[in-house]
Amino acid sequence: MRSIWKGAISFGLVTIPVKLYSATDQKDVTFHQVHREDGGRIRYKRVCTLDGEEVPYADIAKGYELATGEIVVLTDEDFEDLPLSTSRRIDVLQFAPAEQIDPIYFAKSYYLEPDAQGAKPYVLLRNALESSGQVAVVKVALRQRESLATLRVRDGVFVLETMYWPDEIRVPDFNFLEEDIEVRAQELKMAESLITTMEADFDATEYHDAYREALQQVIEAKVEGKEVVAPPAGEEEAGPAVDLMAALRASVDAAKRERSGAAAKPRKTAKESKDEGEKAAPKRKARKTA
Repeated sequence: MRSIWKGAISFGLVTIPVKLYSATDQKDVTFHQVHREDGGRIRYKRVCTLDGEEVPYADIAKGYELATGEIVVLTDEDFEDLPLSTSRRIDVLQFAPAEQIDPIYFAKSYYLEPDAQGAKPYVLLRNALESSGQVAVVKVALRQRESLATLRVRDGVFVLETMYWPDEIRVPDFNFLEEDIEVRAQELKMAESLITTMEADFDATEYHDAYREALQQVIEAKVEGKEVVAPPAGEEEAGPAVDLMAALRASVDAAKRERSGAAAKPRKTAKESKDEGEKAAPKRKARKTA
């Protein structure tokens, strides 16, 4: 990994020099816009709407639009003069139980690695924070933007999770919240039963991005000149249940059957699942050709 920022955790009078790394790497299939006829890349020019001329990147500034439609132009020097007390610091503001912080506030996660001379105070704060069962609420400036954040420990490493400010969280304003919707006691009990039936320890490795995998297969088939075989049509999405109790009861029964079936059937490894998919693919193709 490559560090994207260097600074220090400021904890009382203790300073811990650290390097910051992105903790996540979103896997996605990226595309370029191309000309359908010959595959040529589409390029866009930066053109001024007033004189119609192409503008070099060096001449582009940031503009803030007023309510009147007028533009206030800001230069790099304007941003440099702004006071950012946390420009190279992660200031610890307080400590709090993690459950008091609504996950809706979290924006992005980063790993923090100590510099050589900061290893001991890093480990000291890490161990103290881990034993306390709390998280540190901090303030940090990244990419000319100051944010609240939390520090927690994951696999022996500090994770910095930047947060949205309170005024950046939208208030849910939906009509159904004002309606008097009656839920019968037996419906609630059945819904709770369904939750209990589907309860399990969370293991992220059990889930995968089926859409991305299928898209990658389509691309690979195009590259290899293979016939692209359409997957079998899935079941149609069910509409709203007319009888809520009946739907809940059926859901509980189905969840119990799935749970008992999963417990009896040994789990396949990722390699076994892949091998089965490769064996089944030519069979599906053969049936279509015939």
